[in-house]
Amino acid sequence: MLIDIITIFPEVFKPYIDASILGIAQKKEKLHIRVHDLRDYTLDKHKKVDDRPFGGGPGMVMMAEPVFRAVEQIRGAKDEGRKATKTILLCPQGKTLNQKLASKLSKYRHLILICGRYEGVDERVRTRLADEEISIGDYILTGGELAAMVLVDAVARLIPGVLGHKDSSILESFSNNLLEYPQYTRPADFRGMEAPEILLSGDHKKIEAWRRNQALAVTRKKRPDLLIIGKQRKNGVRKNE
Repeated sequence: MLIDIITIFPEVFKPYIDASILGIAQKKEKLHIRVHDLRDYTLDKHKKVDDRPFGGGPGMVMMAEPVFRAVEQIRGAKDEGRKATKTILLCPQGKTLNQKLASKLSKYRHLILICGRYEGVDERVRTRLADEEISIGDYILTGGELAAMVLVDAVARLIPGVLGHKDSSILESFSNNLLEYPQYTRPADFRGMEAPEILLSGDHKKIEAWRRNQALAVTRKKRPDLLIIGKQRKNGVRKNE
């Protein structure tokens, strides 16, 4: 998968995308991440990418022209490039990112992420350029850069071959509308706190059943709403998706 990120702060991405799972995925060539400075796509000699909003009001608005130029140059003019690419605007008005949406996005060959800033972007970017708007939660960030990092991380780990074990992403929280079961490792007895005996038994069927029951119990206690959503999906009801 190829992910292109458009931002006015390209320097903030390198430390994160070159580390850990994302760094390994790029070395394995399962993932390619390119970060673009939006200022490189403006025709203004001062590299200006924002202006005052029409009608007045506080703050500045990101101009349409440099964003359009960036996406069109990255994506290419051919229809094949357009169909194979998903252009996403990170903004508070977008659909909330969840595991199902991350899984859907991981199927694309190419994602372009537009990081908003200031008071937002010119509405024509939203209505005429972006294929989808995505938010990572009901709160306001200074810009879309952190949201882009979250989206890249969530999507990348679902790309086949990125994680070390083929079942890792399947067994994680939210994958089946359940939070993850409790995990333990050595030592079995730490300061008098013992790991569950069943996990040391070697009986894989009993361990699997225990983990399933624990996942249900944890979800019922902490996120009962997930159980309701899972039941709705099973019955063919898809609400707010």
